[in-house]
Amino acid sequence: MEYQIKSISHTAIPEALEKAHRYRLLNEPSQAESICLDVLRIDPANQSALITLLLAVTDQFETGVSPTRAREVLRSMQGDYERAYYAGIISERSARARMKQGLPGANVKAYHEFADAMRSYEQAETLRPAGNDDAILRWNTCARTLMRYRDLHPEVEQIPEPILEAES
Repeated sequence: MEYQIKSISHTAIPEALEKAHRYRLLNEPSQAESICLDVLRIDPANQSALITLLLAVTDQFETGVSPTRAREVLRSMQGDYERAYYAGIISERSARARMKQGLPGANVKAYHEFADAMRSYEQAETLRPAGNDDAILRWNTCARTLMRYRDLHPEVEQIPEPILEAES
């Protein structure tokens, strides 16, 4: 069955975004996501709604939501710092979700996602506003995770053993 989505008023945006923040704190990211989509429907460039939407989507990585959805939101964000910083958030949260899922090969993929996150945070660090050390804090968290969990590592290249021919 199809439903017609109803629009909220422009004056309701601040309160709606507060509700979205509360739903994230209550571990209800799909509720927060829905509210952000309602805000963006009438104000597509609302950066606060885009940030909260991106975070709500990343909150759902452990349930199988793809990082691709978060990267789609990232493309709508304004500001080089914000795009670099939140690209790092996407990679870091995807790596953490992968670690918890524990599927075969997850540690190698998680390692590469942490490395991607750290590169994004380094880029954000060069673009950050004065007094904003968020990118440094996130980079340090990734570094500590990689130092703590030694089973997170790049793929080890397997060198094939030569096949010995049987003597005739």
